[in-house]
Amino acid sequence: QVIVHGRDTGTLPARQIPAFRRQIGMVFQDHKLLTERSIYDNVALPLIVAHTPLREVDKRVRAALDQVGLLDRVRALPLELSVGEQQRVGIARAVVSKPPLLVADEPTGNLDPVLSREVMNLFRRFRDVGVTVVVATHDLALVRESGLRQIVLADGRVQEPPAPAAGDIGLPDIGVRR
Repeated sequence: QVIVHGRDTGTLPARQIPAFRRQIGMVFQDHKLLTERSIYDNVALPLIVAHTPLREVDKRVRAALDQVGLLDRVRALPLELSVGEQQRVGIARAVVSKPPLLVADEPTGNLDPVLSREVMNLFRRFRDVGVTVVVATHDLALVRESGLRQIVLADGRVQEPPAPAAGDIGLPDIGVRR
């Protein structure tokens, strides 16, 4: 059972899933970028789907790209970017709608150690401004190095919960029940 914002995600009626999903930013290992669309268009997509006014779309897309250091690449196509830059576009797309929850599935799996640290630093910055960030990764050394709280799962079960990291804001709206 996974509880997010007090809602059991397994019992949500199908018609409520799209609206609920908009409250969660997703970052994928393989970026999931639309290769024929510009970086700007890729980041704008969640806002356009949510019928955000165009003036607000432009403001938020530029702010998200600035946060990840790619404001100067708005017209570039994804395949013109390095793998690390593509991952940062995926992160910008995930946070552009200002979700309270950011879920990243193996976001550093295809990156070298330097880029992996850069991505984890971005996640820490989002956490520091109140976004709950959940990162699924096999790279426990990277998580330990980042100083972020870690919860280890083995065979679908939480293993001995580690003590919260200094400055950890916890996971106030997320619960996992076995």
